[in-house]
Amino acid sequence: MFTWLVWGLLALPLAWGQPPQMPLPKGVTADAKGYVGSNACRTCHPDVNRDFFRNAHYKGQVSSCEGCHGPGQAHIEGRGDKTKIFAFSEKSPRQTLNRCLECHTQSISRANIRRSEHTQADVVCSSCHSIHKSTTPKFLLAKKQIDLCGNCHSQVRAQFSMPFKHRVNEGVMQCSDCHNPHGTDAPTWRMGQRPRLVAQAQGNEEACLKCHVEKRGPFVFEHTAVRVDGCETCHSPHGSMNARLLKRPVTFTLCLECHNGAGNFGRQGDGIAVQSPSHNMADPRYQNCTTCHVKIHGSNGDRLFRR
Repeated sequence: MFTWLVWGLLALPLAWGQPPQMPLPKGVTADAKGYVGSNACRTCHPDVNRDFFRNAHYKGQVSSCEGCHGPGQAHIEGRGDKTKIFAFSEKSPRQTLNRCLECHTQSISRANIRRSEHTQADVVCSSCHSIHKSTTPKFLLAKKQIDLCGNCHSQVRAQFSMPFKHRVNEGVMQCSDCHNPHGTDAPTWRMGQRPRLVAQAQGNEEACLKCHVEKRGPFVFEHTAVRVDGCETCHSPHGSMNARLLKRPVTFTLCLECHNGAGNFGRQGDGIAVQSPSHNMADPRYQNCTTCHVKIHGSNGDRLFRR
């Protein structure tokens, strides 16, 4: 008789269209704002609780589940109702970004995250990071970085398998060495056209100069293509079928894209100079321009970059 009475009392809320309210776990109390502490969460989420002490969030300012998910009392009493707590899986990309930025706004590297190409395409924090079950030793990434970026940028990942490439697949470097996925400042090269999240080096220079420091300068005689348009004028940064990541297989064909006498640009405003009559482009001796113009990235001794 007593058992039927208990089931009858539990069924009353169901009769009115409401689920029965679950009491808080034994020994757990809620404060005035509904915060119950992380010990209450482990009852239903033991897999998350088991490894959370290794998490960077646990070691930082957010040391409890409710630091990100909000007060848990209503969530527990609602039998795990996700509408009673901040469940990232149920929130829009904008809501997820706003919640993460409540803490992650101190870094300059994230200063442009709201206007970045990733954010504008609804690629936000939870798209790349796995807070509870990260598989990488740093940055709480959901996958290894090359796999994570390659999921969307498959065309770029294929370029890393070309004969001449930056060694990303081999683990020598990774995408974030050159790119800032959280957004970048306005560039100082390529005529001000915003590159694809390319991070700046010292003095707002291209990321290439972080490794290729000998190309930095300043030089007495600057090569305009390098200083104004940037490295991508001549090079394919991810991978190429041509030596030195050049966009064309033969050097002189690349140089002739600019050195054709057309237009009114150039250092004197009279167009880019063409070759003298002594330069016969059909002669193999003149088809490798850098044989003579060895300082093609900039020179301190010769305006034609011969030394």
